[in-house]
Amino acid sequence: MVARTSFHPLAQRAHDVIFNRVHGGNLVYNTCWEDPRLDRQMLELRPESRVVMITSAGCNALDYLLDSPAEIHAVDMNPRQNALLQLKIAMIHRGQFDDLFQLFGHGSHFQFKDLVASLHGDLHPFARRYWEAKHYYFQSTPLNPSFYYRGTAGQMAWIALQTFSRSRRVREYVEALLQSETPEEQRRLYEEIKPALWNGLVSWLVRQPMAMTMLGVPRAQIRLIETQFPGGLTGFIQSKMAHVLTEVPFQDNYFWRVYLTGRYTYDCCPNYLKKEHQPLLQSLSDRITTHSSTVANFLRENPAEYSHYVLLDHQDWLAAHKPLALAEEWQLILENSRPGTRILMRSASPVIDFIPDFALQRLRLNQPLADSLHQQDRVGTYGCTLLADVIA
Repeated sequence: MVARTSFHPLAQRAHDVIFNRVHGGNLVYNTCWEDPRLDRQMLELRPESRVVMITSAGCNALDYLLDSPAEIHAVDMNPRQNALLQLKIAMIHRGQFDDLFQLFGHGSHFQFKDLVASLHGDLHPFARRYWEAKHYYFQSTPLNPSFYYRGTAGQMAWIALQTFSRSRRVREYVEALLQSETPEEQRRLYEEIKPALWNGLVSWLVRQPMAMTMLGVPRAQIRLIETQFPGGLTGFIQSKMAHVLTEVPFQDNYFWRVYLTGRYTYDCCPNYLKKEHQPLLQSLSDRITTHSSTVANFLRENPAEYSHYVLLDHQDWLAAHKPLALAEEWQLILENSRPGTRILMRSASPVIDFIPDFALQRLRLNQPLADSLHQQDRVGTYGCTLLADVIA
């Protein structure tokens, strides 16, 4: 029998309260968990593009900037996520690449407090206060060596890494995986380590609601996975990790590298950390603006004809908890679009079936492209990707 995560009604309410507190008072994502290389293929940004996107950790907003769109509006309910993007922009604008890479490439900087002081005029007041208070996030200590093990998702990554690394065989596997050059080699390594990788302790850990909460996965997404994926949550995680570890080339998979090692390398890192991109990013950084708001409130307060929306997976939660808000968001998206506006979103579910009928009537789906690229995703943790254009 497959073990599944079950929720008693009282436990459901408790989980939601904890989730809201975790997300309402903490930095959750310290790095983006969507592959911008695929996003940019699907979005096809142009010089006249006006993008509305969920901020997350801000890495992908900077990646999209390399296509020189006219403007990017990074929207997030959590002001700490926007503070992280603002810090990245300020460091890029400062023009000291070694400090930028030390901070966000290595995940630590022994002079971070001085750096924040030097960025005083480039950070919004909330961001400045936040990083002054959280200066220790960039201190490397034996108990927590990297920024990428900070924030709730980072803390969970650190716990998971320590759990997996109890086994010498797993440690040796990780070292070999990071040096692997082909998917064939990755598959051989995975078959050898699979029994040790998915031991009882690890399987228990991934079923814990608190673990999913810290990773930013709400109960609505857990239930989607439990009801729609064979094997439930444990089966979902095992399947997704197996795909990433055996089918997608690992050499440039900076998403998993940073959580396995706590740092990027110069050759395996997000584009905003590559030296050759700094001049363009510096010249275009003022095209990104941050907004601590919901998507719906942003659109109400900033009506315009936007050309692109990148919605990540937040509508999973809206569909389960606030269907009226979901319908309102779609109404506002359509009111603030034009024919040809492109919408990119993801879901924990293998199929997105919660888009209101009135919105579907205005959308032309491009699932062949989305499905094809979904299989190449270096992150590999979503159930599906949806790509659609607004029609008249």
